[in-house]
Amino acid sequence: MSKSSIEWTQMTWNPTTGCNKVSAGCKFCYALTMSKRLKAMGQKKYENSFKLTIHPDTLEIPYTWKNPKTVFVNSMSDLFHKNIPLDYIKKVFKVMNDNQQHTFQILTKRADLLAEYDKKNQLNWTPNIWMGVSVEDERVTERINLLRDIKAEIKFLSLEPLIGPIQNLNLQNIDWVIVGGESGFKARPLKKEWIIEIKNICKDMKVPFFFKQWGKPEFNVNRKDPTIDKKNINHAKGGCQLNGKIYRELPVKKRSTLKVA
Repeated sequence: MSKSSIEWTQMTWNPTTGCNKVSAGCKFCYALTMSKRLKAMGQKKYENSFKLTIHPDTLEIPYTWKNPKTVFVNSMSDLFHKNIPLDYIKKVFKVMNDNQQHTFQILTKRADLLAEYDKKNQLNWTPNIWMGVSVEDERVTERINLLRDIKAEIKFLSLEPLIGPIQNLNLQNIDWVIVGGESGFKARPLKKEWIIEIKNICKDMKVPFFFKQWGKPEFNVNRKDPTIDKKNINHAKGGCQLNGKIYRELPVKKRSTLKVA
């Protein structure tokens, strides 16, 4: 596990690493680049670079955390990759079930397999497990439809990297929306009108809206945005102000007591 610079979480935990590209949002995958770098640095966990690898030795780690954490699960992989055995996914869920003092955030682009496992009641959804799907443009909004009926108490969308408009976004049974632009040398542009339309839908539907970043300073319509500066306490890649404001709303937890796994 490690502390995270991702604005909507505190730390990452990777019981698996590696993946493969499934849609346009994967084109400039940060995890692929990072895996190659970590392998070059000699880190044993990444000796397979970006080849899908499970790490059973990491399953005990959350039991050692003393204070409540907000944890992004598998920032370097996808827990619902078809080559990850269901039994291993269940072991990851058991760890999360056993550690309900922590909040675990999972993201997938493979919502079809997620929905299949959920429909067959293969996943134990304790309230501390937040489930999300990544959606980069209108071509993959079916992931949202599949997420909608998942039994997780908190369901969220990561519209990042947002590389095209998503019109008529349906947020029924969705509890949180994150929007962010792509970063890196070859990053694809983010348009203000795409963000505003999503923000307005969130407002109408009373869904918390979190604008993570523009991605690159040249995408930011306000070149004087103070959050472009790395010294700013709210710095994000390319800045994170929208119409002079910072939007970092969080979902309202629906539970008052912890459920027994």
